[in-house]
Amino acid sequence: MIIRIMGEGQVEIAEGDLEVLNRLDGELEESIRAGDEETFRVRLHALLDKVRDVGRELPDESLEPSELILPPSDASMEEVRGMLGDEGLIPG
Repeated sequence: MIIRIMGEGQVEIAEGDLEVLNRLDGELEESIRAGDEETFRVRLHALLDKVRDVGRELPDESLEPSELILPPSDASMEEVRGMLGDEGLIPG
């Protein structure tokens, strides 16, 4: 699966890593529902850090279509809320 982090580039994620990313995504959603800005910030960074950690960075010249687009690390809670789908940022 190809994931784009806005403002950074693309990474390729193995299907086996989606479970942990879904868990982190769920925790991020919880903080948004609670309106907890401090926890939101920590959880957004945890999700993005995990994507960077488990993902293989694709070269800038790669033209692969992104299957998911994640917000940048400095996104506001409202921006992320607007990006959430029925299944969060990461479906599954």
